[in-house]
Amino acid sequence: MVQKNSNNTLSGKRVLITQADAFMGPMLCEVFAEHGASIIADANPLTDPEAPGKVVAAAGVVDVLVANLALPAPGTPAPEVTESEWREVFAALVDPLPRLFRAVLPQMTLRRAGKILVLGSASALRGMKRASTYSAARGAQLAYVQAVGVEVARHNVQVNAIAQNFVDNPTYFPPEVQADPRFQNRLQREVPLGRLVSAREDAEFAAYLCSAKADCFVGQVFPVCGGWVTR
Repeated sequence: MVQKNSNNTLSGKRVLITQADAFMGPMLCEVFAEHGASIIADANPLTDPEAPGKVVAAAGVVDVLVANLALPAPGTPAPEVTESEWREVFAALVDPLPRLFRAVLPQMTLRRAGKILVLGSASALRGMKRASTYSAARGAQLAYVQAVGVEVARHNVQVNAIAQNFVDNPTYFPPEVQADPRFQNRLQREVPLGRLVSAREDAEFAAYLCSAKADCFVGQVFPVCGGWVTR
């Protein structure tokens, strides 16, 4: 039995979390449940154009959508990026978003209540070598959130994003990477915090943004990266 957080900031809320078995999914499910949410954890691939709509339809009432989308970031030099790499990355990270939004926004605007949070990347906020495809896709995510956020705010629906990097998760920082002394040296050089942001720290912030305590945020992008984008 899950022990709920005493604040119960998400009590009674039905929260759909995509790719719940990857990236931030497992910790998001754990923390949101602790805050009283009813979790709809979906692990279906969303690259098929029909898949996002089916996922939302199967979920029924969705008070909160957490678009947790990830794939291993390719490290290809820009002149060598192929059409297939470009399309694969955008198909995984960008294309599902408008499909998810089209499926879930009508019910939220009708109720005049709802929240959407996109788990994105700070790679869109600071240049990174050999990351042009990935950074471009993550940048598209954030631009989409900003545009839709201001569009639907009048319906009392809040759309925001977390732009993260150097957050502990198995997709981008698996145990073997963290154990490498070279990576630990990189943390000390590049991240003012001097360590990874914990998965729980990130998920607790996500839970806050999806609660009524964060109703004032509209189309905003919040870096969670231990100071990496501002150093």
